[in-house]
Amino acid sequence: MKETILSYQTDEINVTWDKERCIHAAECVRGLPKVFDTDRKPWIKPELAGTSELIQVIEKCPSGALHYELKHSDRTEQPPKQNVITIEEDGPLYIHGEVAIKDLDGNVVLKDTRVAMCRCGRSQNKPLCDNSHIEAGFKADTSYDPERLRTEPVKGKGGALSVTLYENAPFLVEGNYDLVGDDTGRETCSKKMSFCRCGGSQTKPYCDGTHKKIGFVSS
Repeated sequence: MKETILSYQTDEINVTWDKERCIHAAECVRGLPKVFDTDRKPWIKPELAGTSELIQVIEKCPSGALHYELKHSDRTEQPPKQNVITIEEDGPLYIHGEVAIKDLDGNVVLKDTRVAMCRCGRSQNKPLCDNSHIEAGFKADTSYDPERLRTEPVKGKGGALSVTLYENAPFLVEGNYDLVGDDTGRETCSKKMSFCRCGGSQTKPYCDGTHKKIGFVSS
């Protein structure tokens, strides 16, 4: 994963922006247009809003491109009480929670509260989305089969959510989470589930083994 992190500061807060993770979801622009203005340089001016306003908007950034550090407080962003995986139509899977992305050896490659996982297979910043789905014309609705998640009982709410990356294959989610899709609604589950990231599965967002047929390369 690549990162290009820029910093914008006031006496109270340091706002960081990872250019490589930004996919222009525009939650920041809608939330505080006077601070986040893409027609201006620098495009982020945190001095134009209060610290509490900034925190509220930054924590809505679904890709995790925006983060903050408070200079005179130990307060940090807390994960939600329940991890949530949201299916974006024709786009990534947004994960909001206590997320740890790991390789097959169990090494944590990214720990965050907000990530956007590529599911078109074209990102140059895998496993994260970089908006390549737009140029690729990726199409996928937000529906899913809830019955596949009900084959194991719900074990609780919240806690760590492990995302394990398999080479040239899907990623495996382990933990408690809600899967959300506009077409299907919200399902609470604790089932280990493999999610497609090659873009070719016929059972999206789940993996169906298509990555083997199309020669998906994850790096």
